[in-house]
Amino acid sequence: MTESKSMFSTERLHVRHIEPADVDAMHAVYGDADAMRWVGDAVPLAREYCAEWIVITQRNYALRGYGMSALAERDSGEVIGFCGLVHPGGQPEVEIKYALRREYWGKGFATEAVTGMLAYGASSFAITRVIATTAPENIASHRVLSKAGMLRGELQRNEDGSFTQLFEWQKKVDQLAC
Repeated sequence: MTESKSMFSTERLHVRHIEPADVDAMHAVYGDADAMRWVGDAVPLAREYCAEWIVITQRNYALRGYGMSALAERDSGEVIGFCGLVHPGGQPEVEIKYALRREYWGKGFATEAVTGMLAYGASSFAITRVIATTAPENIASHRVLSKAGMLRGELQRNEDGSFTQLFEWQKKVDQLAC
């Protein structure tokens, strides 16, 4: 097992790189059909795919320095979910993604993770713009993203006729006095 790299901590979370030993924790989130109804094609992931996904994530760390990360509860050390800055399908825009185990929904952990991840991306990688995409009916995620400082953008029509709600965050540039 490799030693995971610590990224940052918040009041209740320790955020670190994902490691191979996280496969069961990842499967607890991404293998849950109810949790996955808002993610991608809404199909829960098999444990084997979670293991492959960890390898892809570690490649992202090597390529960009960032990717999806494990969210560990500070008190217990237990992994309760994942959050990260990614480029799905090779898109040029940095996109923030997150998912938590259901028992941690509605307790502010997602907002805490997203807020911390945006700050981390800006301070560690000079990222100045991040997008997020959600299902238009996913009101809980809209609240999380808004509380984290992201602004609701346009409603985008997908090729299949469905829609995706866009959110955007931009780092505020400090104005220097002349």
